[in-house]
Amino acid sequence: MNIIIIGAGQIGLHLARSLSGAAHDIIVIESNEKLAESSSSEIDGRVITGSGTSVELLLEAGVADSDLLFALTSSDSTNLIACKLAKELGTKKTICRVSPLLLREEWMFDYRSNFSLDHIFSSERLSAIEISKHIRNPEGIAIQEIARGRIEIQQIRIPENSSACGKSLFELNLPERVRVASIKRTERSFVPTAEEKIEPNDQVTLFGDPSRLSKTATSLRSNTEKEKGANVVILGGGEYGLSLAQMISSWNCQIRIFEKNEDHAETLAEELAGKATVIHADAASLNELREEQVGIADFFIATTQSDEDNVMTCLQAKNLGTKSCIPLIHRTDYANAVNQTKSQLGIKEVISPREVVRRELMRFITSDKYHIVKKISAGEIIETTIREKSKVAGKAVGDISLPPGSIFVAIIKGIHAKVPSATDMIEVGDTVFSIVSEEAKKSFLKLVAK
Repeated sequence: MNIIIIGAGQIGLHLARSLSGAAHDIIVIESNEKLAESSSSEIDGRVITGSGTSVELLLEAGVADSDLLFALTSSDSTNLIACKLAKELGTKKTICRVSPLLLREEWMFDYRSNFSLDHIFSSERLSAIEISKHIRNPEGIAIQEIARGRIEIQQIRIPENSSACGKSLFELNLPERVRVASIKRTERSFVPTAEEKIEPNDQVTLFGDPSRLSKTATSLRSNTEKEKGANVVILGGGEYGLSLAQMISSWNCQIRIFEKNEDHAETLAEELAGKATVIHADAASLNELREEQVGIADFFIATTQSDEDNVMTCLQAKNLGTKSCIPLIHRTDYANAVNQTKSQLGIKEVISPREVVRRELMRFITSDKYHIVKKISAGEIIETTIREKSKVAGKAVGDISLPPGSIFVAIIKGIHAKVPSATDMIEVGDTVFSIVSEEAKKSFLKLVAK
């Protein structure tokens, strides 16, 4: 593939390094001369010094013949404008990095359509999603967001005392736009029909609105026990910590955030009123950790910009009795080193924002007309944009005969995302997420991804 990367910062350079040596033509555009010079010796590709919003430089980079453009600078405006220009100049796909603030505004303004974006993401949001998996499901059962964070995937195990046992999916009468998309039963995984009955120890994959999904998951686990939320302490009220707090605030968690900047602590307290307790203190101090009884927490998550502070405070919290400690480590070499010794250090998991983003972006390194969002036991979660030649374009979901082993689980129309009902229309330009088994994949793609 012909790939252009705008920005040779932490994320852009990490992606470029990952692609070096593969069968791709890579061109990096970087405005900082020193960074451009150092980057040229680290990657197998060409580095151009200048602005990613320069039409002249984009044309020099071969944008008209490029398959994919990643706009990965730390500037929202640069990334958005670069993607818009690149699309107008002929690139096939544009992937845009933005700040969490802009992502939170997406419900008010359709950046994707107005700036010709094929995908928009925030590194802070992706890292928060990665951390949240360990909080919601400490035993490792998956949780993930799709469709711009408006739809959540959650996998739960059905206990023997669940009231759902013995009932068909139709009889469960799940909330509107919440769907059981797959079931794993012993060694068999499959996409169920409405007549399929739930059995004890089934691992069920649910899709739906995050607030509704949480209640549904709790009711399926047991009809008598109320799920207790985790006691979570977050070090750092920056965008990583704020994104995480906002994400888990609907999960019945007890959230405390340590923020040493007094003014920012006050701002956070206002923004998270009723959702989290903000503590103006330096959590690098062992006395502060003791005073705030960090040892009784289920999770201590360090999200500051300092890798050293994140690791050391996690070690202190673990020594005080915190059950699970998760540091955010920005430098990849540090992350790898700590990850290799995490069990000896008492660290549950190491989160590397660079690596989280790299994994997210690598799924676009394909010439196919679809993207594999995630592989699950029942098959793959596939994302595709409906084109004019698609056989499902202009049809209602209920009128589409999907191959057995496939199901629509989410649809994006403009700035709106939802789990589709039978009456929803599939139209050209819509983005559709589906679960597709290996057996159904060929037939499904012929039908949908033309």
